[in-house]
Amino acid sequence: MTTSVPPRSARVVVVGGGIAGASTAYHLARLGFTDVVLLEQGKLTCGTTWHAAGLVGQTRATRNATRMSRYGIELYSSLEAESGLATGWKQCGSLNVFKRPERLTASKRQMARAKSFGIEFEFVSPQEAAKIAPVLRTDDLAGAVWIPGDGKANPTDLTQSLARGARMRGARIFEGVKVTGVRLVNGHVAGISWESDDAKGEIACETIVNCGGQWARELARRSGVNVPLYAAEHFYIVTDRIEGVTSELPVIRDPDGFIYYKEEVGGLVMGGFEPVAKPWNVSPIPDKFEFQLLPEDWDQFEVLMRNAIHRTPCLTTAQIKMLLNGPESFTLDGNFILGEAPEVGGYFVCAGFNSAGIANSGGAGRLVAEWIAGGEAPIDLWDVDIRRFAPFHANRRHLADRTVESLGLHYAMRWPREELATVRPLRRSPLYDRLRAKGAVFGSKLNWERANYFLPPGAQPAPYTLGTPAWLPYVLEEQRACREDVVVFDQTSFAKFVLKGRDALAVLQRLCANEIDVPVGRMVYTAMLNERGGFESDLTITRLAPDTFFILTGSAQATRDASWIERHVRTDEFAVLVDVTSAYSVVSLMGPKAEALLRALGPDDLSRTALPFSATADIDVGYARVRAARMSYVGGPGYEMVVPTDQCVTLYDALTDAGAAFGLKDAGYYTIDALRIEAGRRAWGAELSPDETPLEAGLAYAVKLDKAAPFTGREALLRQQAAGVRKRLVMLTFDDPAAFPWGGEPILMDGRNVGEITSAGYSRRHGRAVAMGYARAAADAPPLTDEAILRARYKVDIAGETFAVTPHLKLV
Repeated sequence: MTTSVPPRSARVVVVGGGIAGASTAYHLARLGFTDVVLLEQGKLTCGTTWHAAGLVGQTRATRNATRMSRYGIELYSSLEAESGLATGWKQCGSLNVFKRPERLTASKRQMARAKSFGIEFEFVSPQEAAKIAPVLRTDDLAGAVWIPGDGKANPTDLTQSLARGARMRGARIFEGVKVTGVRLVNGHVAGISWESDDAKGEIACETIVNCGGQWARELARRSGVNVPLYAAEHFYIVTDRIEGVTSELPVIRDPDGFIYYKEEVGGLVMGGFEPVAKPWNVSPIPDKFEFQLLPEDWDQFEVLMRNAIHRTPCLTTAQIKMLLNGPESFTLDGNFILGEAPEVGGYFVCAGFNSAGIANSGGAGRLVAEWIAGGEAPIDLWDVDIRRFAPFHANRRHLADRTVESLGLHYAMRWPREELATVRPLRRSPLYDRLRAKGAVFGSKLNWERANYFLPPGAQPAPYTLGTPAWLPYVLEEQRACREDVVVFDQTSFAKFVLKGRDALAVLQRLCANEIDVPVGRMVYTAMLNERGGFESDLTITRLAPDTFFILTGSAQATRDASWIERHVRTDEFAVLVDVTSAYSVVSLMGPKAEALLRALGPDDLSRTALPFSATADIDVGYARVRAARMSYVGGPGYEMVVPTDQCVTLYDALTDAGAAFGLKDAGYYTIDALRIEAGRRAWGAELSPDETPLEAGLAYAVKLDKAAPFTGREALLRQQAAGVRKRLVMLTFDDPAAFPWGGEPILMDGRNVGEITSAGYSRRHGRAVAMGYARAAADAPPLTDEAILRARYKVDIAGETFAVTPHLKLV
């Protein structure tokens, strides 16, 4: 511990001395930030780190997340040699066992991706599992997977080792110092105030990192920052020595039983993630809750204990030394929270690790340090980006009720396209009740209820599956109606903004890769890029007046896009961004009969001459007045209509009343997704991310490299254009019509693993699954050409079985 008074200034102040804070300080120092101060209100590890189980695994859902976890293992295994302090790291491997056959199939899907990420593993029989972990009952297992590179660490030792590594590079760490406030100037961090038992003061700084763990939400709230996490009671038992349990026992996970095990001093630590959790309903969390635990609750722990006795019968007679109940912080979606807060510049967050902080903090600390150093996220971090949340997520009842469900997501059976059940419905379109009455089965995106598909009369929602879903016939019928007749989509959940002011055009020209200086009434599809040329977003912009622009973007991107735009408005520019999402609905009418239906409801000329592609016009539809654009995300003819929310029902009723004569059907987002894949339309968060450029995604047509106004990312694109593109998006059709991919499956190109399917759907037109993914040139090969892409042989791995696929540059 550094005993002197904290300095009056620092470049970065890290708040919180758990493993996340220690890792952040360590990585900042390793990047050359010698002016780093870490403040801990108690002692290092005193919050939740000290009682963490310390399990460290490699497998994650995405390539970047897996890369982060694997880096953590590399760090933990080498840190002792650097710092001189032991970390408790032991590469004991992990054994995941599966009782249900569908669990084994899901694991095969996950491990197919793990193989593409370079993780070593082996599926083993129940008998082989018993040899690896003799304490297990295995007669009822369907199978297991052995991952030798996994392990465990001692959370306290690991944190202390990181802290020493940070100090060795110049960082200063102060215990017993509480941050009492953050000083802001013009919406940016300018300093913090602190107090200890015998002093108080201020530190001028340009950046803080909130690593406050379960206190992070309250600390952030005082600065107007939303960190939506919530504490829940989390349990494990510690046994006395058990015969046959040795230090070589691997970490064991039994997700069907919601439980995990590790060896400790010849006994077992057994805990888990019960399906119905118990939030810690205390507000605020006491500052002095240091090295403390909550009361035992054997009733809450009962489901875990019962399953553990079944899986490890030795617990029947084992001596239980303690039932530990230590609170941990959980988030709304089970992913942690990382990045610069949209509300305050220079305010970073690294928190909400959902009881996986030991496994994730090594990589997370590095990523947030690189984000601070580089000015933008170093890789695609959307799954954990703080900007995936919205202001309404600060609601404490919302957080508590979702935590009941989200804690159990660790070991829940995660089905493709599975929807969370709690805190619903929250955000509803004006059409919600009408669509529900027509059989809509809803999904949720940023808490918007959105129709996924429509049930025929008398049918029940389809159960989740890993195979071909029971809802497919309903979606194929919606596809037929869209291609042959006309369908209506409720897309009210789109995020919508107006940017207005003297310098609005200059701001958008600088942020957007396409030409925004177009005639009033014109709609432009464009990318907003980072300095690497990767997609920060893709959106459409309609020029409403010389100084006014209407921006339409993805439902989940509302906070992210607003923050990106506002952060890039310079202090000497006059431009204001207003969120108008709730003021307008979006109703899309798609199909060859869409124009005829609109003509039946209004006098406006909707011909291609009067309303060409990308043009917009205010038109009459029944009694409603809407702004219509000739465009189609699903391919084929169609119109997107923006209507004031108070006229949305009027518009919809007019369409449905007149639509019977044209075969009008309601259709949902599963149909949108399948048809947009068939049409080759890219989606942000799938084909498009901060790691992909327009040249790689095949969207060079939406980039104007020669426009008069230079834009962010232009230089990176010019460099890539000159060097040649080594990664390109390709369309794939499955040769076997019975194959059903869900997305995320590994792609093999001439036997090499080149990535994963970014999107997949089933096409009625082609009678088979269609997908998109990226082809990559081999390290010693030239940049990719059309010919190289098309002559390669491709296969897709679905749960360990490979399926031949045919590549296309465009589907016809």
